[in-house]
Amino acid sequence: MGEVLKFSWKPAEMQRPHDLAQELQRYFLILMKRLAILVILALRLAPQLRAQAVAEGRVQLRRAGVPSVVNQRYEMNLDASVIAPDPPTAVVYLEGRFPAQASAPPRARMAQKNIAFETALLPVQVGTTVEFPNEDDTYHNIFSYSKPKRFDLGRYRKDEKPPTVFFDKAGPVALHCDIHEFMQAVILVLDTPYFVKTDLKGNYSLGKLPAGHYTLKAWVDSKTTYSRQVDLRPGATIHADFP
Repeated sequence: MGEVLKFSWKPAEMQRPHDLAQELQRYFLILMKRLAILVILALRLAPQLRAQAVAEGRVQLRRAGVPSVVNQRYEMNLDASVIAPDPPTAVVYLEGRFPAQASAPPRARMAQKNIAFETALLPVQVGTTVEFPNEDDTYHNIFSYSKPKRFDLGRYRKDEKPPTVFFDKAGPVALHCDIHEFMQAVILVLDTPYFVKTDLKGNYSLGKLPAGHYTLKAWVDSKTTYSRQVDLRPGATIHADFP
């Protein structure tokens, strides 16, 4: 596919019929060669696409208004608190042994805008670097005292380079702002590449799943994770509600 098409054209009085026929034939052969490569690639990918399974259903969400972890910088009993997103949503994910995948290191962002986190719940894979841009005309100071990742980004402005955090351990990480105590969010770090966040009604659709026997889980909060065994068949869709 690296061959460059060069179709030389001469004025009619300079182009002999034999040369023109050869030029057209060469042009046609190159096009056919490229078409054949595309067909081969499509045939190789087709089984993989057909083998992908889908899981869909609904998760029973946490009731709105139930208190979650509080913003206390020196809280000594965080294990007694519940880390949960507000408004309530859940994350459905697949656990098991998956075929190795070659991919670039994942990145994500958790911006602060209108004195709030841009999302209440951000699921990421272990090994993800998350950027924390400040899009407000005021300072923010994002920190977490959660066990999977403890950090303090310090105060930073909108015009400063956004700080980043590398998340290397699975688990829920409660986010707060030391300046605006009402700000809170959750980063859920998962040891799997297959996950999706539900909508506000608990509905989800998790696609591009490998065939096989796995565990499908639904994380609602730090105290509530539903689980069930699933058999995923190539090209099939399963329906799984939680609980």
